[in-house]
Amino acid sequence: MSESAKPHHPSPQGKGEKSHGGDFSYVGIDAILEQMRRKAMKQGFELNLMVVGQSGLGKSTLMNTLFKSKVSRNKSVQSNPEERIPKTVEIKSISHDIEEKGVRMKLTVIDTPGFGDQINNENCWQPIMKFINDQYEAYLQEEININRKKRIPDSRVHCCIYFIPPTGHCLRPLDVEFMRRLSKVVNIVPVIAKADTLTLEERDSFKQTIREELRANGIDVYPQKEFDEDAEDRMINDKIREMIPFAVVGSDQEYQVNGKRLLGRKTKWGTIEGKRTTKFCLIKTKTCHLIHYETYRVRRLNESNGHANGQLEEQPGALQANGVAAQHEALSHEM
Repeated sequence: MSESAKPHHPSPQGKGEKSHGGDFSYVGIDAILEQMRRKAMKQGFELNLMVVGQSGLGKSTLMNTLFKSKVSRNKSVQSNPEERIPKTVEIKSISHDIEEKGVRMKLTVIDTPGFGDQINNENCWQPIMKFINDQYEAYLQEEININRKKRIPDSRVHCCIYFIPPTGHCLRPLDVEFMRRLSKVVNIVPVIAKADTLTLEERDSFKQTIREELRANGIDVYPQKEFDEDAEDRMINDKIREMIPFAVVGSDQEYQVNGKRLLGRKTKWGTIEGKRTTKFCLIKTKTCHLIHYETYRVRRLNESNGHANGQLEEQPGALQANGVAAQHEALSHEM
């Protein structure tokens, strides 16, 4: 029987089976996913990235390279060299709305000028730790409000990119101390800055040394084992773990390579392109930052409950009197 001669059996959904985007008669489960997708596309996404590292490692340039836009400040334009080095660690944010293949995203880059630039860098991680916790606290207070906003503004740090100088030797004590402390409150993605200054052999050896030092110091960088929810996640995360720390190269210059325009750095041996895997990893942290916020949330709520219980134990007489007064008032209304 030819294709045209086959008997036609109309489906229960009719036209809705072909295109049920606006057909209210279609009630398939996949329609729910489509509604969620359209709503997410309409609202857009927020991604808050913190960049940490000493001056001159190309933090701003890398951000601009990854997102192909001027999403980060370039502080090198200041004329006075002394003004470029703050006396203490500062926290500066810049937000930028970007769109890629119809998906809108509000990208906020949080810079930390002054980190690691002093002779004495003791406790220079504290302002950064305080900033991260302050954003958790602000979100928590909005979340527990009785009349909370329909969509809570999210200023929480989703990922912290830590820039390691390309020494080719080992991590500095400052690197170890910062990542050891901050990895407990935020997703840390370590990267080797200006990796094109190393040979391939030096780069691979340096990456291996860094991985060993991270394990030796109990530093759990992204992606943590808690994110291996199923076999597919585990496979993807294992591939990322093999590449940590990322060896990155930033550039604001575009070059023609195999018919494509790419951001990269051109040498006499060829053109070095910025790694796209790094961008994938950073965007993936958006969905995986909740483990740190939940830890903070549980601790703060436990503290609040403990404080409330302490007040109850300290004033049993007053509470009893208040209880009697409340009961008396209730009886008076009933009478």
